[in-house]
Amino acid sequence: MAGIQKYFREWTLPHIWCPGCGHGIVTGAVVRAIDRIGWDQDRTVIVSGIGCSGRAPGYLDFNTLHTTHGRAMAFATGVKMARPELHVVVLTGDGDAAAIGGNHLIHAARRNIDITAVCYNNSIYGMTGGQYSPLTPEKHFASTAPYGNIDPSFDLCNLVVGAGANYVARSTVYHATQLINHITAGMQKKGFAFIEAVTQCPVVHGKRNKMGSGIDMLNLQKENSVPMRRAEKMDPKDLVGKIIIGEFADLDTPEYTASYEDLLQKASRRGGDR
Repeated sequence: MAGIQKYFREWTLPHIWCPGCGHGIVTGAVVRAIDRIGWDQDRTVIVSGIGCSGRAPGYLDFNTLHTTHGRAMAFATGVKMARPELHVVVLTGDGDAAAIGGNHLIHAARRNIDITAVCYNNSIYGMTGGQYSPLTPEKHFASTAPYGNIDPSFDLCNLVVGAGANYVARSTVYHATQLINHITAGMQKKGFAFIEAVTQCPVVHGKRNKMGSGIDMLNLQKENSVPMRRAEKMDPKDLVGKIIIGEFADLDTPEYTASYEDLLQKASRRGGDR
């Protein structure tokens, strides 16, 4: 950890995530990507909402905002609009981003504002009682689905691609090196970037669904992951229950704060006239 130790508030450690939780790996991937790029800590803002992922900014030595449930993207948008020169990163969960915060996610992607969002997808509301989330797989059990979840699982990557983001990717904590690479690419992309990090929750989700230990759940990620290029050649029925990993979008469409600045300049030159 020596190389990335400067990015942590050491007095907050050790963290309080459950044994076997993959959130530490995702957080490590975020700081390793920042370290690789060389961002200034004083010019970097980390924003989170509520949930297990929301604990991450408390451990990180940047400018940090721990906001209300589902509103991380809205707060981050405000930061970026007020100070477009800052690097803004949102650390969010599958419930925080896809349920109460889903509308904010869609419109941040639609605007293509220069924010990097990393979704810690552990397929459950782990911190608040084990309720099923929009990303809980069908037939999985949760405290609010004692007979199995009948809702189809949301594909957030395809949603964000459809909304217009410049960069979209998915990886797992088992594929930690790939995850770092995707987060790095997203942070370097001008425009909205979304990286889904599939992680494990052995204590809440795994225990209820008899998925074994954290190691067992990592092995499930390994066994069930399919690279996108291979998935494109497979029959859709063979992809049921699989995790498609890789880059879903890599575009260079105009970024929102730059377009807004251009608009202000035009308005200034015209004296406010249309």
